[in-house]
Amino acid sequence: MINLEEDIQTLNKHEAFARFIETIYSLREEAIGDLHGAKNETMQQISGQILTYDQILQMVDWNGMQIKHHGRLRGHLS
Repeated sequence: MINLEEDIQTLNKHEAFARFIETIYSLREEAIGDLHGAKNETMQQISGQILTYDQILQMVDWNGMQIKHHGRLRGHLS
């Protein structure tokens, strides 16, 4: 049975998956921007979204993915 790490390694080879993860990165950046003007009531919710996006980006090795697919993504090297 294939495990999650192997599944992610397989998906990381595909440019379409890299573009999907790039969207996750963009959503994270948007949420960070939303945090600046947020009321106290929504700060915790936005912080939770950011944490979730961070976990996904770490799980798929976003930094390595950017290097691998450099030139095909919008250039968010971080």
